[in-house]
Amino acid sequence: MGRLAGRVAIVTGAGRGLGRAHALFLSEQGAAVVVNDLGGGVSGDAGTEVSPAEQVVAEIRAHGGKAVASAHDVSDWGQANELIDLAVEAFGDLHVLVNNAGIIRDRTLANLEEQDWDLVIKVHLKGHAAPTRHALAYWRAQAKAGREVKASVVHTTSIAGFVGSFGQANYSVAKAGLIALSKVVALEGTKYGVRSNAVSPSARTRITLTIPGAEGRLKAPEDPGAFDFYAPENVSPLIGWLAEENCPANDQIFHIAGNRLYIVAIPQIVHVLEYDGRWTLEALDRQVPQRLVEPLTIDVFLRPPSTPTDAARPR
Repeated sequence: MGRLAGRVAIVTGAGRGLGRAHALFLSEQGAAVVVNDLGGGVSGDAGTEVSPAEQVVAEIRAHGGKAVASAHDVSDWGQANELIDLAVEAFGDLHVLVNNAGIIRDRTLANLEEQDWDLVIKVHLKGHAAPTRHALAYWRAQAKAGREVKASVVHTTSIAGFVGSFGQANYSVAKAGLIALSKVVALEGTKYGVRSNAVSPSARTRITLTIPGAEGRLKAPEDPGAFDFYAPENVSPLIGWLAEENCPANDQIFHIAGNRLYIVAIPQIVHVLEYDGRWTLEALDRQVPQRLVEPLTIDVFLRPPSTPTDAARPR
């Protein structure tokens, strides 16, 4: 009996990488899992192989867990509703929604085709919003019927949404939008017993391995006993913790890389300036330039810690 015993969870994009790791971890902790995956390529091309979702379900069942496969398109409003219905029909309830499905189609903005913009926004942003919409409707109905709801939604954002990423305008915009979506869900879901949080992972996945130079930088250590900083499985305990019935986190943004966990605030007020009346151009000249902030870069979140002194240590 794990800490998620009796919980029912949906994980989207769960056939490989992070989603697969999350589904397996949730199952290990006792949750019944709906494993959703279309089996497509990293750029959203249609899948041609045996469903990866079915393979993950087989793994879970082989270890005595409960799981069913889903090939619903989470970016389709109607199919997202059917996904929620599947969880309830298969396991009698729904408590956790882990929105993880995503693709990339990288090009600099000046070279970006309309279909590349539309598809990435659709899969990431609508693909998070549609299942969440129908899950919220289900939990609202449960709450109004007098049942206690202790539900959790986890959205998968990215450091690209925090600081931008060269050649990834579509992906960065979608991931930034998911932070706003998570905040709205936290606001609207609270009265129904629904929490919402966003998690940005740094891990070795099909998406991150498309970045030039990533194959070498993200590779697993040669020593099998060494800590694999970029293993997708490093992210899953945070997902499991957020999925727990009495987890205190709500409306939070996390970035996790290896053994390092960042709690992120976006945006954060760094200066408050006042002027006597309406601002003038000259007053802006005098007061603003010296207070402009240095932009964060992706490297801040990607590099492994060299020493433990620059990170908050667990107590």
